[in-house]
Amino acid sequence: MKSAVCVLFAYHEMGYACMEALLKMGAPIAALFTHCDDSHEEIWWRSCAELAAQHGVPVHTDDGAGSGSAAGIGALKPAVIYSFYYRHLIPESVLAVAPLGAFNLHGSLLPAYRGRAPVNWMLVNGEREAGVTLHQMVARADAGDIVGQRAVAIDDSDNALTLYRKLVPLGVELITELHPKIVAGTAPRRKMDISKGSYFGRRKPQDGRIDWRWPARRIFNLVRAVTHPYPGAFCFVGGRKLLVWEAKIGAENAVLGEPGRVVRETADGALEIAAGEGSVILKIAQFEGGAEGAAREALSEAGRVKDNILFD
Repeated sequence: MKSAVCVLFAYHEMGYACMEALLKMGAPIAALFTHCDDSHEEIWWRSCAELAAQHGVPVHTDDGAGSGSAAGIGALKPAVIYSFYYRHLIPESVLAVAPLGAFNLHGSLLPAYRGRAPVNWMLVNGEREAGVTLHQMVARADAGDIVGQRAVAIDDSDNALTLYRKLVPLGVELITELHPKIVAGTAPRRKMDISKGSYFGRRKPQDGRIDWRWPARRIFNLVRAVTHPYPGAFCFVGGRKLLVWEAKIGAENAVLGEPGRVVRETADGALEIAAGEGSVILKIAQFEGGAEGAAREALSEAGRVKDNILFD
């Protein structure tokens, strides 16, 4: 494989793993553009900046402009530009400086789930398949030609973190297979028809609120989509915010009571709650500012477990 200088825009675990794959292939990386960690996020991933420093790759963090200048990046003479879970849109002027193209790795099977937080949205919507897509970058987000894809099943046991971890090796597979073809000019291209896909924006705090009138599966899907390391699904009990970290479906069908009413307590400290259809078993919960633990215990410590308790 002939040498082709790369410039990377990368962050998060996917960024780390794909950058590591390029380094293992001997790809020369002229610079890394990345983000500073946000203290408000639960940081669980490896640092792209640290990996770059270990290999003598210059690191740039510019969360204001988010892309550097076309002139500055052009001076690095990149043949290829890659974006791996970088959080800003890269201007066309920057994309144009790489003669072999600029490519983004997105965490869905495009054109489905274009935009932000695809893993979370796929779980919220009860999808049964996820995947990753390597595509050419153009002015519009997640809209360029598709170069390659990999798919994986979503199981009921998955939450946002486990599903993300399923996607990371798929991203590495794509980069390992397709980087040599991109350098050789033989990478496949397939037009993306965004009219046949979907777009989802950034999730907002209010998107995590549980509505007990929903069917049990919809509530279950929301809980697993935003549990740790995300902010968590929530409801209110007696005017106090309750975060729900783990739940499972008790029953999918039938009406078991008024939505939000406790149906029963289980031997392991969980609480079965009636939904609009079926029921949800709350396993791990936490009042805001309180201790996280088994649902019954978390509510007991706050003096909230009593007959006919109603979750709002």
